[in-house]
Amino acid sequence: MMQIDNIIETLKKILADQLSADLDIITEDTDIINDLGADSLDIAEILMGVEQDFGLVIADDALENVKTVGELAAIIERQLK
Repeated sequence: MMQIDNIIETLKKILADQLSADLDIITEDTDIINDLGADSLDIAEILMGVEQDFGLVIADDALENVKTVGELAAIIERQLK
């Protein structure tokens, strides 16, 4: 099973690639929309990357209140169990 730290590192890479962001500025507390400037299309593409990299399907309603990298990582970790 993947550890939360590994999940966060993988997420950081997906976000940096998708949003052309500096990997070093992305932390567990980074707000994906407000800090990284993601729009709805970016979010959809990030989710596709997450689903592909982690081999899971995340329901849209599971993400309604997700704002930060850490919150998204926690959802992924729960689904991987």
